[in-house]
Amino acid sequence: MAETAPLQADKILVLKSQRELLLLRDGMVIKSYPIALGPHPRGTKHENGDGKTPEGVYTIDARHENSPYYLALHISYPSAAQQSRAAATHTDPGGDIFIHGLPVRFGHTDPIRFYKDWTEGCIAVGNVAIEEIWRAVTDGTPIEIRP
Repeated sequence: MAETAPLQADKILVLKSQRELLLLRDGMVIKSYPIALGPHPRGTKHENGDGKTPEGVYTIDARHENSPYYLALHISYPSAAQQSRAAATHTDPGGDIFIHGLPVRFGHTDPIRFYKDWTEGCIAVGNVAIEEIWRAVTDGTPIEIRP
């Protein structure tokens, strides 16, 4: 039996309204995953505690193997422009935005779809999915989050 090549993506695209994360290579979708977002998913994140998932173009800039949500890939939110906006409005833009799996207690599982947005602004996928995404992207991979 031939081994399949590991997924290697050069971009992540998140479509909030469709609740979908796409791994792309050379502009083509190589894999898609259902997602859950923050409890107030419409609109972009402006401040800490607003329950929104950011929108815009960022990068994967860190990895956390010891996350309460199995594995977690850190997203470079907030951008310099978002930090400036927050400073001008005397608000905290928030941070700690990740693509992460389910809580560790759920084990090695993936839901077919999420029926509730439950994160605090992160992008949640299943635990099998986060393993695939973890292996498919490197630090520095761009991520675009669309409405």
